[in-house]
Amino acid sequence: MLLRMSSLFLRTLREDPADAEVPGHRLLVRAGYVRRAAPGIYSWLPLGYRTYRNVERIVREEMDAAGFQEVHFPALLPREPYEATNRWTEYGENLFRLKDRRGNDYLLGPTHEEMFTLLVKDLYSSYKDLPVSLYQIQTKYRDEARPRAGLLRGREFVMKDSYSFDVDDAGLEASYLKHRNAYIKTFGRLGLDFEIVSATSGAMGGSRSEEFLHPTEIGEDTFVRCTLGHYAANAEAVITPAPAVIPLEGLPAAHVEETPDTPTIDSLVAVANQLFPERSFTAADTLKNVVVTLVHPTGEREPLVIGVPGDRDVDVKRLEAAMAPAEVDAFGEADFAKHPGLVKGYIGPQALGTGSVTGIRYLLDPRVVEGTAWITGANQPGRHVFDLVAGRDFSADGTVEAADVREGDLCPVCAVEGTDGTLTLARGLEIGHIFQLGRKYADALGLQVLDRNGKLVTVTMGSYGIGVSRALAAIAEASVDEKGLCWPREVAPADVHLVATGKDPAVFEAAEKLAAEMVEAGVRVLFDDRQKVSPGIKFKDAELIGVPSIMVVGKNLADGVIEFRDRKTGAGEDVPVGDAVKYVVAAINS
Repeated sequence: MLLRMSSLFLRTLREDPADAEVPGHRLLVRAGYVRRAAPGIYSWLPLGYRTYRNVERIVREEMDAAGFQEVHFPALLPREPYEATNRWTEYGENLFRLKDRRGNDYLLGPTHEEMFTLLVKDLYSSYKDLPVSLYQIQTKYRDEARPRAGLLRGREFVMKDSYSFDVDDAGLEASYLKHRNAYIKTFGRLGLDFEIVSATSGAMGGSRSEEFLHPTEIGEDTFVRCTLGHYAANAEAVITPAPAVIPLEGLPAAHVEETPDTPTIDSLVAVANQLFPERSFTAADTLKNVVVTLVHPTGEREPLVIGVPGDRDVDVKRLEAAMAPAEVDAFGEADFAKHPGLVKGYIGPQALGTGSVTGIRYLLDPRVVEGTAWITGANQPGRHVFDLVAGRDFSADGTVEAADVREGDLCPVCAVEGTDGTLTLARGLEIGHIFQLGRKYADALGLQVLDRNGKLVTVTMGSYGIGVSRALAAIAEASVDEKGLCWPREVAPADVHLVATGKDPAVFEAAEKLAAEMVEAGVRVLFDDRQKVSPGIKFKDAELIGVPSIMVVGKNLADGVIEFRDRKTGAGEDVPVGDAVKYVVAAINS
């Protein structure tokens, strides 16, 4: 392969694009890999599309090597299968919906569980046909409210999604592990560091769920790791170790106290310590009741109260993960006006719950176990109740993992095992996600096969996704330096960036010969053969574009040598012209 800079459809930019938020995105635009077409929608230019195809090739090779079979579905899909699984409604505003000229409803596919399920249902009917794993690499569409960071969160993106189909749960576990191992190999070849963490299934449904997160400060996800290595999870999926239940016998009775001018937890704690100086209260002794509005896919708005210890805040992302597919919205003044039973600033659990006066659903943090005593609102202005005991004086409709996770929290695995590991926090970018879907979609769409005994059984499924275009963006973010991009060799648009400098025709003739010899040897060459362009500009472009090896043919040609530079380390070495091709091939294969 030979690409000539003199004819390549490429314009590099010296200034950062105004709409680019993260370093990799800025450089992908500046180096001529992508161009913005609309918010969250990008066009691939020649260098970018070559790089993208390399990522796609690696993903495809590893899927094929694992024995998965490639299919390809349309992006334009009918409404009916998504209606059957309720996702036509559950996806809410994230779904691109459209009608044909006859008024029939269609959507642009955000994901294809339904189509895979129906395809297998159409063709397979016996346990002898299973297991089978099918995959596709295809463009997806989601109407992101706030597309950002270029290719990392767009409205149009490319994903590899695969699905396994098994007769029983043991088969699903085997298929799941097979995909997990294939992902480990894939991301290793892509040169991406990753952590495998426990995750929530969200609106996808299913049981076991793990994410492959690339650790990076620009990541949208927070994840935790145990200091002893016993646990790793997305913060949305962290399990809170619940304290032991406390016997109710002998606990003091609840009592209401005047607590005027206590708009914050800190001010309440200060008043509590003034009233009872012998007890030394902290924020952790208070029960904070946070009111939010759940917005369901149907548009219904439901008030919800979350009770958390006063030293914690409600993490909206954790709450949304627990409440999916509903979204979380603020509970404003107009909402309080509709619910006069909620005394703002003094809400207490006695007025909460589906059977209470307000009828508002009430969920508690797992730390609020039976026998624990709290300071909380008395449902009267300027008054709080002390020693209100869970399980004796109040109850809730259930528990929810919604409180924020903090550095130093006890590891949930260590809590069970009696070891002392704690959690550390880091940022990560999701590059892959694997689910054990179970029978959710097979049940909804009637996917059954005959088992060994001739009995109809419902097929169990797994779902496995890799963001192909997102992986490219993640690699770009991981490979930037102060000069530009620096691609891993297997992903890069070329193996060597050959730069001819100066005005001497002999230099360009020698570079032409080298280019031809390298191509003959199977080397992918990006050749800067531009005339009347200064060496400085050529070197800056080479560093910006980020091909892993740079070969310079210039004034040293008179001495029979050329310069070979490593783009990542910046190290340079003079190589005899006669050995150049052999040297390059060795560098590529090292």
